[in-house]
Amino acid sequence: MTPRVREILGWYGADNPGTLSNIARLLNHGRLAGTGKLVILPVDQGFEHGPARSFAKNPDGYDPSYHISLAIESGCNAYAAPLGFIEAVARDYAGEIPLILKINNSETLYNPKAPISALTSSVDDALRLGCAAIGFTIYPGSADRKLMYEEIALAASEAKRAGLAVVIWSYPRGEQISKTGETAIDVVAYAAHVAAELGAHVIKVKPPSSHIEQEAARKVYQNEGIRVETMRDRVKHVVDSCFSGKRIVIFSGGESKATPELLEEIKGIAQGGGFGSIMGRNAFQRPRAEAIELLHRVQDQFKS
Repeated sequence: MTPRVREILGWYGADNPGTLSNIARLLNHGRLAGTGKLVILPVDQGFEHGPARSFAKNPDGYDPSYHISLAIESGCNAYAAPLGFIEAVARDYAGEIPLILKINNSETLYNPKAPISALTSSVDDALRLGCAAIGFTIYPGSADRKLMYEEIALAASEAKRAGLAVVIWSYPRGEQISKTGETAIDVVAYAAHVAAELGAHVIKVKPPSSHIEQEAARKVYQNEGIRVETMRDRVKHVVDSCFSGKRIVIFSGGESKATPELLEEIKGIAQGGGFGSIMGRNAFQRPRAEAIELLHRVQDQFKS
């Protein structure tokens, strides 16, 4: 247990020892253990985007065991996936890496105007499978946000009583948000804050752009001199928006990118005080040796 991890655990004073122990499990595993930083491998893309779009680039990825072994070998802090992928590997890899059960998911066969994910597993499943945390996606800006907020309020309460940590994927999306606006700095910071208010221990958002979506927000950003020019500036603002940096905020890798572009983005996230990265397709769609090398380079950015 390092002083930095103890400091982070001190931010979650309302939580019981079981939940604090599971947050510590996430922070004390892998190559970044003890630093207060996280690199997590998430593999919910098969459910969210379809198997061919997710795994055809690297067919080894059709096998659930490929991903958890990649997470272990590369020294990730944790592995996150929906129920089926975790059930397929939990016994064989029990205790080797902290697991995050993604308890809601959606698919692309139907594209609603008001996005919402379906509950696909439960806190009981997470406990049965030995997970450290549950994961949950919300879409701030969706017409169905009320139902999502109520679902995670109940699931988070149950998870915390059971001693689990709560990870919220907060992705703004809906009829009144433009495609560009989904990653606008004002919208991403707002979405991250909403996740913090909903009780997340770990908040996952997309790296923000310098675009400002809401006119009312634009005036404030200009009048108060909030800097948004660089990724470093934008990440700092998002982290500040989560209780002055007293919540763990990590950033998604998103769609596949060339290695130099990806590492430059990670550099900005690290410099801005981001707590880490949750990187799926950019890792597992590469050949295994290349994926491990990339994950190590990402982890090294957060070490420095």
